[in-house]
Amino acid sequence: MKQRLLALDVLRGLTIGGMILVNSPGTWSYVYPPLLHSRWNGLTLADVIFPLFMFMMGMSMYISLKKFSFSLHRELFLKILRRTFLIFIIGTGIYATSTFLEALREASLQPELMENPWQAAFSSLAHVRILGVLQRLALCYGIGSLLVTTIRHRYIPYLIAALLIGYYVILLAGNGFVYGPENILSHADKLVLGTSHMYNDRGIDPEGVLSTIPSIAQVLIGFCFGKICLETPDMKDKLNRLFLYGSICLILGFLLQDICPLNKKVWSPTFVMVTCGFSVLLLSILLWYIDVTKRYRKTQAFEIFGVNPLFCYVLSEILYILADNLPLKEQNMHDIIYAGLSGWLGDNAFTSFVYAFLFVGVVWLVGAFLYKKRIYIKI
Repeated sequence: MKQRLLALDVLRGLTIGGMILVNSPGTWSYVYPPLLHSRWNGLTLADVIFPLFMFMMGMSMYISLKKFSFSLHRELFLKILRRTFLIFIIGTGIYATSTFLEALREASLQPELMENPWQAAFSSLAHVRILGVLQRLALCYGIGSLLVTTIRHRYIPYLIAALLIGYYVILLAGNGFVYGPENILSHADKLVLGTSHMYNDRGIDPEGVLSTIPSIAQVLIGFCFGKICLETPDMKDKLNRLFLYGSICLILGFLLQDICPLNKKVWSPTFVMVTCGFSVLLLSILLWYIDVTKRYRKTQAFEIFGVNPLFCYVLSEILYILADNLPLKEQNMHDIIYAGLSGWLGDNAFTSFVYAFLFVGVVWLVGAFLYKKRIYIKI
């Protein structure tokens, strides 16, 4: 059990490190191409990272809910509700902080237009984005946990299929693969959230309302593979099943992309299959490396992020927002540090990558301190 959990911690650590790396370039003018998200259809390395974390959240759900025998009672319901609410509020708080500081900085740089920068900053809070990365994690965790504790587990694969097929029908019926405001995803987000509370990418919010449906399926798929990992005692049989099912998901997703394009912003069903397949295969490799070769001591660097994943991610977001807006001058901390690096390495994608890597290192040092002190912050 311990090594199984270790493999999951290592994979979580890799994923959190990847999420921070993608979100933290020194400049958006020069970014190493694999660390950029696809503009619309297609798949890059950056596109795989967030769904990989959601897949692992599903696996973690199996581990944590197994302690309650997957039986929903008042204590467990309140625990699920509290965690869902906490993650959602933290996500919204991050966006509120970003919106507030951006407005404050902009007003401070234009004193002739704004008599009271603080008033402008507080007024901006009326336009905070409601949904996002942490909010999606919260919703999928909450809904997924309630589903797996209220329905028989043998029906979960059918539920996953129903969610993906039903969502595909919605996309076909509502211009779901059109990159513009006529997309049904855009209509739903404007109706539920309002334009001022959306991330507006040509009218589409990549973590919007309707695309939460296939995201729930992604978490449930992770839950099913969590069951395989914990309930299959023979390591050879376990690895064979993981490699087989992971390969089927991956190949099927690629084969179907002509009728259902791979698209992260839409979170298309093929995107779910391909990213889940990739997640399973990567997990299989780690299980082999850790359980079979017994080299798990070399994975400690990744465990540091893996044991406090959400805390490290939230810390990285807060630090990046602060560096992006402070001091309230023409140049922020990102500009100052990046200018120093570019003066040495040049103004290019490599410098941007070095900056992002150093930023990951700063968060890692905080995580390493917590890891050394055996402090595990649950969010």
